[in-house]
Amino acid sequence: MKKFKMLLSAFLLCLTTMTYAAKVDTLQVASNAMGKTYKAAVVLPNSYAKSKTGFPVMYLLHGAYGHFGDWLKNTPNKKLVHNLADQYNMIIVMPEGETFSFYLDSPVNKESQFETFITQEVVQKVDKTYRTIANKNGRVITGLSMGGHGALYLSARHPDLFCAAGSMSGAVDMGTMLNRDSAAQVVKLMQPVFGDKSGNTELYEQNSVLRMADKLKANKLPLIIDCGVDDFLIEPNRELHRRLVYNKVDHDYTERPGAHTWEYWENSLPYHVLFFNKILLKNQQVTKK
Repeated sequence: MKKFKMLLSAFLLCLTTMTYAAKVDTLQVASNAMGKTYKAAVVLPNSYAKSKTGFPVMYLLHGAYGHFGDWLKNTPNKKLVHNLADQYNMIIVMPEGETFSFYLDSPVNKESQFETFITQEVVQKVDKTYRTIANKNGRVITGLSMGGHGALYLSARHPDLFCAAGSMSGAVDMGTMLNRDSAAQVVKLMQPVFGDKSGNTELYEQNSVLRMADKLKANKLPLIIDCGVDDFLIEPNRELHRRLVYNKVDHDYTERPGAHTWEYWENSLPYHVLFFNKILLKNQQVTKK
């Protein structure tokens, strides 16, 4: 009898956990710009099912060599994103960015238009499918590595869409990639974006976040940026920090122990969500008034 009660208690505990946990959807997003359909993972907080109000949305971008499901399967804690969605009552959207798009619109390849895809097609699909706060006051964006570059790049070019942006270990100077041992591989991987000019360092510099300090200042979006001290991208992030300080751009900049690893990003993401939550709550209070 005692054993039965223990099993029953364990079952009820599992049932409760299943009932009151964030839900994950796989959203099919048709891209007219690229003529294909991509997937996005969408984490809905438990509170979503019991509410009729609109929810803020955080767009969470993956890094190079990755895909839309990375944040759900590669963090040591596989429930990290679920827990953050529940804790802060936000929808978290992880769209596809392909392995090396850098979230740019390719000037030479119509099948690689990821700036348009994220800022128009994904955002529109999410707002039509879910109860969201469908304006910039309810949207934030961040990401890791290539996704860190993407989040700052897209928010800088589309300040009408987001109220804050972040970057974790961001590839904020795209040219840095060409200085590594795998430069030939990088050139090959970037051909869908830059075509025959994928080895042109000036082209990388033109599209780097480092070149966007003036735009970041003009937009006045709150920014959170961090990088591990042992990360190969630490120096470009320090340079971005220096340029933002020189331009008197308000931003939260942190260096922590760690390298270009999922352990580092698992530790970093909660800081970003906390930073965004304060801004989102303030925006909602202003709206209610």
